[in-house]
Amino acid sequence: MKKAILLVLVMLFCVGTVTGCSGGETEHSFVMLSLEQGDIVIELYPETAPQTVKHFLDCVKSGYYDGKVFHRTIPGLIQGGSKDGFGVGGNGKTVFGEFSANGFENNLKHERGVVSMARGEDFNSASAQFFIMTGVQSYLDGQYATFGRVVEGIEIADEIAQMPTRGWSNDELVQKPVIKKAVVLKNYTPPAAKK
Repeated sequence: MKKAILLVLVMLFCVGTVTGCSGGETEHSFVMLSLEQGDIVIELYPETAPQTVKHFLDCVKSGYYDGKVFHRTIPGLIQGGSKDGFGVGGNGKTVFGEFSANGFENNLKHERGVVSMARGEDFNSASAQFFIMTGVQSYLDGQYATFGRVVEGIEIADEIAQMPTRGWSNDELVQKPVIKKAVVLKNYTPPAAKK
């Protein structure tokens, strides 16, 4: 009897270990982007886009975003995280595009507060650039990997979206707000859960 119980426990441990290794975190992480204008806190959804969330967290933990800027705004979003500060380059790694046009089910819509990965023409070219939605832009749904939502500081994104722009497409921010520090928050409770 003891052997049978021990065998069941070992099997459960092995299944749990394999499941944990195969993929995916299900616990939500929270990332704070500290800017001169204030802090933006993002809740990440690993159940929606697991590889994208892991990739974004790797960028945060490595310090990649520290000192990077928001370089661009168009109606409904602000974009940042480029290597050069002008919209070119990332962290040297790419991630599979977790969106329906690439054969991956992701039902999180591009609506106010949602965070999504920027990419080039290649569906799997997203690296470190991301955008924060300040409005609804449904034409982006199914074309880009949404992976989180702003839970604090959306007014900071609104402020950035109203800053002066220039360039041939009039989307480059004249003054580029700097992400002074990006950190994963420990023991964070979002405002909605505090009520």
